[in-house]
Amino acid sequence: MPRIFDNIDQQLLPALRETLELSQRADFCVGYFNLRGWKQIDSYVESWTGGDSHCCRLLVGMAKLPQDELFSALSFSRRDSEIDNEIALDLKKKLVEEFREQLAKSASVLRGSERP
Repeated sequence: MPRIFDNIDQQLLPALRETLELSQRADFCVGYFNLRGWKQIDSYVESWTGGDSHCCRLLVGMAKLPQDELFSALSFSRRDSEIDNEIALDLKKKLVEEFREQLAKSASVLRGSERP
């Protein structure tokens, strides 16, 4: 039976740590991922040897920003279902840039130059 974690009555982190402690691999599908949160579970995953049966896989499906949804809704040039290689490459670049920004922020927090 699936469990819903609202971080009010049901806290995700303790349950996730308990599950990872007993696991040899993990598959996650999330709507958003922030690299600063990874340090909460990295020690569990780091001990796994890697490969198909001892790894952590993460699928990130970012939600659209409101302005992007509005632009798509008002656009006459293309529908959301149409995507070509150029658009896919651009979206990948944006995702990499967002992760790069998260890393930069995390590094500055670790150095003590910024508060989370």
